Order: sequence, then C-alpha cells, then structure tokens
Amino acid sequence: MQNQSPRNATPDRLQAACEELLQAAEHPDLVTVRSIAQRAGTNVGAISYHFGSLEQLIFSVAERVYLRLNAERLALLQAAVQRAHPAPASVEDLVTALVGPSIRWSLDPQSSYRVLRHMTTLAQVSDNPEIFKPMVEDVQHHLVFVPHFRRIAPWLSEVDIGFRISCLLGVRSQMTRSRQRTEELTGHRLALGDPDVVIAEVIAATASMFTAPRATYSNAVPNLSRD
Repeated sequence: MQNQSPRNATPDRLQAACEELLQAAEHPDLVTVRSIAQRAGTNVGAISYHFGSLEQLIFSVAERVYLRLNAERLALLQAAVQRAHPAPASVEDLVTALVGPSIRWSLDPQSSYRVLRHMTTLAQVSDNPEIFKPMVEDVQHHLVFVPHFRRIAPWLSEVDIGFRISCLLGVRSQMTRSRQRTEELTGHRLALGDPDVVIAEVIAATASMFTAPRATYSNAVPNLSRD
C-alpha cells in the first residue's frame, strides 16, 4: 500500500475544507463540525482528534492564511528594497508593501481574507480567547518594516516609526472593515472597490508622516531686554 501524501492527509483535508467553508460563510457560526467533516470526507470525531476543538481548527486555518498574506507582504518589501538599492526604498513602496496585500485581499472575493475576519469575530466572543491571542497580538512581521522606514526618515526614533506603523495599520483596518463609512465620508466619489485607488489614497494620506518637518524661521528680532 502506498503512503498517503501529506497533501491528502486528514488534517490537511480538514484545514482545506474549513478554509473553503469560512471563505464562503457570511458568519463563522455557519461553519460547523459536521459541515467541515462532510466536506473533508471524514467523520466528525476527526476534528477533535487532530485539532482538539473546532476553535483550534479555525485558528490553524487562519494562521496558515495569515502566513500567506504576510509572505506576500514581505515579498513586496524585498522587491522594493532590491529595486531601490543602494538607496532606501521609497515611502510609497513601503506603505504599499505594508498595507497593500490586506487591502487587495479584502476587495477580492476569491481571496481567503474573510477567514481572518471570521477569526477576529470568534476571538471576541470565545470562551478561550487565548487560543487566538498569538495571532491577534503578533507584530513580528510589522517590526521588519521599522529599519526600512528609518532609512527614509532617520530623524525619527524607532518609537516614532512604530507609532506611525500602528497608525498605518489603523488606516488599513478602516479601509478593509468600514468601507461604507469611508464611502459616506467621501461622498461616494472614490472607486473604493478598486484596490489601486484605495492604496493610492492611503499613500497620499499617510506618506507625510515620514517626511522631514520643515524648519521654521522668524524675522522677528528677539527681545533681550529685562524688566
């Protein structure tokens, strides 16, 4: 008998089935142990046997989706750095690498971005939120961007850069989760369904955070007299 390939192993089939169902579901509660097992062609006990619980399975699925998203982000960063070498990568390319993949995925109905949204929903109501904590609080892939932003803005400290990256991620989240609000605020005059438009607007709104402040001069003669 031939060995079963890792690709067709039960845990992989369960993860693939869970990802497909989460991607299609309007709410994570619609994805059940039974529906996953049926799609994976296995029995319902396989989920607890291989993953411990449905939540653990969903976390593992979200984790592998997140790894794919971060791989795309880091590939864009590497390409930007190599393209600009020996000069620092441009602020436009750095912002695009940091927030572009999330924006593109969120606007692509064929992507698995909905899996990450569902994971966030589950983490907020779970009786075991610590399951999701490693991913929800992870910043390691964001920290990779710090030295590259510092190269283009050496007058900023690592603390300053970290705060600005956090601001960028906040803008990204607004674009990926609250598009209706943005549409209202912009009078429905932007094509917010076009990722290129959204990314360009995000760059225009945030690039100045990494621009050197202008020196201010005064023509006034200082008053050196004492009372």
